[in-house]
Amino acid sequence: MEKKTLVIGASINPERYSNKAIKSLKNKKIETIALGLRKGEVESVTIETEQLLFKEVHTVTLYLNSKRQEDHYEYIISLNPKRVIFNPGTENPEFYKLLEKNNIETEIACTLVLLATNQY
Repeated sequence: MEKKTLVIGASINPERYSNKAIKSLKNKKIETIALGLRKGEVESVTIETEQLLFKEVHTVTLYLNSKRQEDHYEYIISLNPKRVIFNPGTENPEFYKLLEKNNIETEIACTLVLLATNQY
């Protein structure tokens, strides 16, 4: 099953975990889209700076701290993904509850580990 993934908090900096996640998703042949503070490109994935209404997003993987997530609550819910992955440092109980109310799965995990261990 195709798990089209939106990386929020994407960065062109190769040291950032969001950047490593984009590369790993592409390596696993998973359709990847990205949203970040600055436009750029990673592995031919354009980092958008506006909250575009992407279609058929299966997974949203977060690389934003809980405070910075607040501006994205409604946007993420409007995409109606199957799940949202909270990577280390992005834990947010307030957002978990909102997602649960909207029947969106939450997963507290590391995208890179999930991909490396074929649990994605």
